[in-house]
Amino acid sequence: MSFWDWLKGKKAEPSSAIERGLEKSRQGFWGRIRAFFAGRRSLDPESWEELEALLLSADVGPAVTEAILSTLQKSLKEQPLQPEETLSDRLRGILLPLIERPFVPSSGHPYVILLVGVNGVGKTTTVARLAYRFKEEGKRVLIGAADTFRAAAVDQLRQWSEKLAIPIVEKGMGADPGAVAYEAVQKAVHEAYDVVLIDTAGRLHTRTPLMQELSKIHRVIGKALPGAPHEVLLVIDATTGQNALRQAEVFIQAAHCTGLVLTKLDGTAKGGVAFALVEKTGLPIRFVGVGEQAEDLVPFSPHAFVSALLKEEPIPAP
Repeated sequence: MSFWDWLKGKKAEPSSAIERGLEKSRQGFWGRIRAFFAGRRSLDPESWEELEALLLSADVGPAVTEAILSTLQKSLKEQPLQPEETLSDRLRGILLPLIERPFVPSSGHPYVILLVGVNGVGKTTTVARLAYRFKEEGKRVLIGAADTFRAAAVDQLRQWSEKLAIPIVEKGMGADPGAVAYEAVQKAVHEAYDVVLIDTAGRLHTRTPLMQELSKIHRVIGKALPGAPHEVLLVIDATTGQNALRQAEVFIQAAHCTGLVLTKLDGTAKGGVAFALVEKTGLPIRFVGVGEQAEDLVPFSPHAFVSALLKEEPIPAP
């Protein structure tokens, strides 16, 4: 049984966490889409243009917007709405395949996860939250503080490690990040840890030398443990919108990313960037951040995500 097969069987995540995190999106642009659909059974040419503008405003992106519109048009032409069916229902069935991507977990012990992303996306906090989750599931966890370009990043992880009582490998600001990553993996191998979480510097995607350093860390980890890292998670701030797409493109080339973590999902009124990211990268969203607490990083559920966006809100009393 792989590490992730084991984890999936331990605890079912309540869809309420994602629903709670998407409150702003559900009441914002996606609320406007639901309102646009209300009472409509079909769409005229002008309505299609309005729907296109709404989807683009929700940060869905041009490519996904075009796919949604063309699929919806074809669907309504081939099979008109049933009496009990709404346009939101039909849209829900179209959105779900767009956000779903298969994830094939690797096998390895210890299981090494490398986290990458630009400064400010919540990457270091994501490391701590994942460490908390795995420890809660009974795994022995080790943290590697390889973001040695910022003293604050090392300090932040050290504070988290003390708070969570999880060991950390660190060498301080200015140390070779590859050496930190290598030592963390070696320690995990020799001392039989289950999971290694390695933080990296918030490398600006426009800085080629730093991206080369990231590739080096990836290679060094593989030398410490053949087959590692088993997963490379690209952390993206959901509030940055379409700018996240350029970040994703360059990081994937440098770091061989296997999945996405979408943070600060509770802080955006759009939320459609998730569709654009999956379409652009072809990668599955692995986790989403829906709050400020350690437990507010939850596994991503495509079904819960789409359902939360299109959930009908109660009409307030006059």
